[in-house]
Amino acid sequence: MRSIGEMARASGLGVSALRFYDRAGVLAPVRVDPVSGYRWYGEEQLEEARVLARLRRAGMPLADIRLVLAAWSGADTGLVRTLLMAHLRRLEAGLTDARAEFSTLRALLDQRENHMTPLHTAPVLLSVPAPALAASLDAVRFAVGTDPELPMLGGILFDIDGDGLHTVATDRYRMAVARSAVTGHGGPRVQAVVPTPLADAMRALLSGEEPVRLELDGDRVTLEAGDRQVAGHRLDHEFPDYRRLVHLPAGRRAQVDAPALRKAIETGPVHEQVGSSAALSVLEMTDDGTVTVREDAEAGQDRIAVNREYLLQALTAAAHDHLVLESTSPTAPLAIRRPDDEHTFSLLMPVRLED
Repeated sequence: MRSIGEMARASGLGVSALRFYDRAGVLAPVRVDPVSGYRWYGEEQLEEARVLARLRRAGMPLADIRLVLAAWSGADTGLVRTLLMAHLRRLEAGLTDARAEFSTLRALLDQRENHMTPLHTAPVLLSVPAPALAASLDAVRFAVGTDPELPMLGGILFDIDGDGLHTVATDRYRMAVARSAVTGHGGPRVQAVVPTPLADAMRALLSGEEPVRLELDGDRVTLEAGDRQVAGHRLDHEFPDYRRLVHLPAGRRAQVDAPALRKAIETGPVHEQVGSSAALSVLEMTDDGTVTVREDAEAGQDRIAVNREYLLQALTAAAHDHLVLESTSPTAPLAIRRPDDEHTFSLLMPVRLED
């Protein structure tokens, strides 16, 4: 017989997925140890597990998967073929509907673009403390997107408004925001998406304590620190309106010891979820402000599952021993905030746990 770990490696299904399908009555192990609860699978189940992995990747509903596996080893393949074709037709119909909706959306975008005029702004020159700008860049750098299909997310947004400079980065699954106080800008709000290499070069220049000078002139961005300078072109793309994404309703709040939580996540259990390729950490946040890294991946109103790597990066980027975690629901973003700075925070999109 194969252990659950061996079955996971051989089939392409994660350990958590095998446990889920056991609970769902889809692929039950041959034997479960009555003391430890450890699952063992027969050699003949490997083919079914591999079939299950393929059906899972194809997005087949659980009810149909159950029937496919029940009929897989039978002599009559009619039911299996019928279910496979039915699911393929559903996928094709869904794709046809999606294409129609996307066609309408593209037409609406074309209409908007035809009525938009280019935005021309006068040169902007301002001063910002080097340590503050360095801290802001450090707080958001981890969330910069790398998808070539989304070039507008491949940099850090510099959003200058009044006496503040917000730096923002997102890759869709996480977002980080920080703010620095600036002087010298008295004009209207100005935004520029600074490409990642230029932002990194700026960060390398911020080694001193004195204020630095930031200039935006057309599509060119320049940072001067003493007699040193780095400059480049902003991205020719518009960053999404992040302000619409950061206003969350009040939820559970918990102040945590960041080093202790980081250690608990690093040494704690890692889960896999159907439909997600990322390793997950499941946090339980109770009304009394306690945060626990859960051993199991059961769904619950007070539990939220997030990408483990992203969570560790967010805790590190916050650079504070005490942080505030806030969650409205298992499907709402998890906010990670610094208690001493309301303008510096990150949001992580959760992964929905199976009921």
